[in-house]
Amino acid sequence: MAGKGGKISPATEFKPGQTGNPNGRPKKLPELDKLLAGVLGDEQNGMTAGEAILMRLRKDALSGNIRAAEILLDRAYGKPKQPVEHSGDQDKPIKVQTDKLSLDELKVLTKLREKKI
Repeated sequence: MAGKGGKISPATEFKPGQTGNPNGRPKKLPELDKLLAGVLGDEQNGMTAGEAILMRLRKDALSGNIRAAEILLDRAYGKPKQPVEHSGDQDKPIKVQTDKLSLDELKVLTKLREKKI
């Protein structure tokens, strides 16, 4: 608990290697995929809700709605890659100080460099 001055008491502080949330954050809402499948799978007039949504998006895209076209194309083919250029002062490459990195951080950096990400 925080005492006077907002400092945490050493008695209640987490010890090194100890976490306050051992299970971590939940990955997703329980049964959300089943709930969505049920909602989008509901059929009306011989068409599921998911099909009706896609048909409406298609109609809107064909009538000039750019956002509807973007949603359909992104879902069908994936979003296009957007190159990002990183440069430092006066368009020089960014330098990374590796002397202050931990061994684990250096390993991650090496893996990223090998993949040329």
